[in-house]
Amino acid sequence: MKKITDSIEEVVKSAFKNAGYEESYGTVQISNRPDLCQYQCNGAMSAAKAYHKAPFMIADDVVALLKDDSMFESVESVKPGFINITLAPAYISEYVKGMAEDDNLGFEKTSNPKKIVIDYGGPNVAKPLHVGHLRAAIIGESIKRILKYTGNSVIGDVHLGDWGLQIGLIITELEVRKPELPYFDEAYEGDYPTEAPFTMEELEQIYPYASGFSKQNPEYLAKAGQATADLQNGRRGYRALWQHIIDVSVADIKKNYEKLNVEFDLWKKESDAQEYIPDMVKMMKEKGYAYESDGALVVDVKQPEDKKEIPPCIILKSNGATNYETTDLATIIERIKLFNAEEIIYVVDKRQELHFDQVFRCARKTGLVNDDTDLVFIGFGTMNGKDGKPFKTRDGGVLRLETLIKEINDAVYARIMENREMEEEEARSIAATVGLSALKYGDLSNQASKDYVFDVDRFVSFEGNTGPYVLYSIVRIKSVLNKFVNEGGSLAKTNIIEPANESETNVMLQLLRYNEVIMQAATDKAPHKICQYIYELSDAFNSFYHGNKILSEENEERKNSWIALVILVKRVLEQCIDLLGFDAPEKM
Repeated sequence: MKKITDSIEEVVKSAFKNAGYEESYGTVQISNRPDLCQYQCNGAMSAAKAYHKAPFMIADDVVALLKDDSMFESVESVKPGFINITLAPAYISEYVKGMAEDDNLGFEKTSNPKKIVIDYGGPNVAKPLHVGHLRAAIIGESIKRILKYTGNSVIGDVHLGDWGLQIGLIITELEVRKPELPYFDEAYEGDYPTEAPFTMEELEQIYPYASGFSKQNPEYLAKAGQATADLQNGRRGYRALWQHIIDVSVADIKKNYEKLNVEFDLWKKESDAQEYIPDMVKMMKEKGYAYESDGALVVDVKQPEDKKEIPPCIILKSNGATNYETTDLATIIERIKLFNAEEIIYVVDKRQELHFDQVFRCARKTGLVNDDTDLVFIGFGTMNGKDGKPFKTRDGGVLRLETLIKEINDAVYARIMENREMEEEEARSIAATVGLSALKYGDLSNQASKDYVFDVDRFVSFEGNTGPYVLYSIVRIKSVLNKFVNEGGSLAKTNIIEPANESETNVMLQLLRYNEVIMQAATDKAPHKICQYIYELSDAFNSFYHGNKILSEENEERKNSWIALVILVKRVLEQCIDLLGFDAPEKM
């Protein structure tokens, strides 16, 4: 089905053309004055200058050709030149009925699908997931789902950090603590143990200790640097230890991402791109892109129009080692080679904008990507506490992600038990589902680039613009439908007819927006637009619910129409929350 505004525009543009004006002036949008009309066209205001004519005269000419169209209940020309449009109830209900009869809710997928890789994880091995990983996971997962739903081929990559100094620090500290292990004996030729010689809990303690100790002990830091180099050069025992670190870490990371309902198609690592680096560096040298500066190999990426200083992109450090720029460039090569990526999206902290600007410029300048390959940086803001500062534990430490999830779930559980008696197991299960909605909606309802305050009390509220409020609306619909069926009603025999009152019309008008909202969220890579939409749809439904006695309605045709309408609202809400990355319980 066409987007509703496209359908209206088609008629309005035709009227502009038939009235003697350029049809492009017939653009239609949702009214910013819903008390006056449902849709509006402001094209006459823009056309006035081109045609040397008062805008209200142009609007009058167009309205004269529209007023008898059955699509509209009314079309008015309002000075100084606005065209106010109200759709006919029959047209509204027919469009909504078409949505209800379509398996995909009338959604029209993109006519230009792309092969997209989205990088939205970025955790380092040997470290637990903490609140700093939350936004990348939540925002990236939603964008991935939205882009897939709209018809694109999308691959989500966690892109693990597994190749830097942190591995050398762990190896160095493990040798101090467990020198008897065979991994440190270069003469050892046997098979290494299949079981890791440490647990995740030990790794989580080892790395911060080694990191802190190295800052006070240059010799220790140098040894860790050498261990990193030996690992990257293929030392057999270190490679075996490294694999243990990855296996133990990934198992723990997956467990925590599962709690967030976040799934990656790829578990690629920084190290996977290493094989592309030698040829890449060779090419950049041979073609004259790269040159030495203070011993480092760099590529200039500044452009004449730059208003601020853009440093060169460092390809190799002065000691010949690679860095994040090197790895990210090599990863672009890998993604294009393995997946024919036409677009690569990075969902990362907005403070990394300069880094990715350098990398993208370097990739384009050196021909690593084609001109039509899109490289997209989506920088997210900080999740802050109520004090306005980055979220921390009470003692000032970094809060583990699983601890944050537990705090949210406990808060929802307390809310549930305040209002009703329920078996603990059931209440805990519902709390986990509702808690995830509170956490994700609390994040996604904000524009990604903006900082926001993490407020548990507000996020878990069952009222207002929150995840639990949207879920409560879905659960309320489920309750209505269950009662309808228990009273002998048949969901298969329902059919949507013209709205009977304003509250029903408002629900339908919200449903009309579905196609447009989802496509706009995909175009802008903006999940917050879906959040705002489902809040407004939930609000419209709840006003309708409170204003109409659905189950006791005596007119069977009207009653069945209302049931069909709430079924559609439920389907739309459930599809939207799936795109946001959570689902609804059966009851709350």
